Amino acid sequence: MRYLAIDLGARRTGLAVGDDVTGMAWPLEVIQTASPEELLRRIGQAVESHGPDALVLGLPLNMDGTEGPAAAQARAFAQQLHERFGLLVHLVDERLTSAAAQEQLARTGLTHRQKRKRHDALAAAAILRDFLAAGRQGGSPDPGDQEKSSP
Repeated sequence: MRYLAIDLGARRTGLAVGDDVTGMAWPLEVIQTASPEELLRRIGQAVESHGPDALVLGLPLNMDGTEGPAAAQARAFAQQLHERFGLLVHLVDERLTSAAAQEQLARTGLTHRQKRKRHDALAAAAILRDFLAAGRQGGSPDPGDQEKSSP
């Protein structure tokens, strides 16, 4: 299966693609917009371009595993994605994926501005790698993973 991963942000949203055959994930792009409709339009372009079988959306849990307002927003966005594109949406714990992206960028020698342009796409790729490594794409989800298969 092919997946499109999304690291949702208020102004910057990272996208990555990958598949369960190779188990690899590649950063695609960072969408910079505060408009929900523009964000959905741009994600739609990525869905059309890359033809994923399902979506993987980062679920921003608190460090103690509880859910706050950002997690509620991610769950609502997952429902919007499902309704708009008709694809299964896997919600995946995204704790520490930003730290992993920052660590990866620290070794690049890029400027702060260049790093900022790539950070969210690298975080999306980290979310997808975690998902693929867990092997959940073909099995049952973790109890905290809400999959959207029908409205």
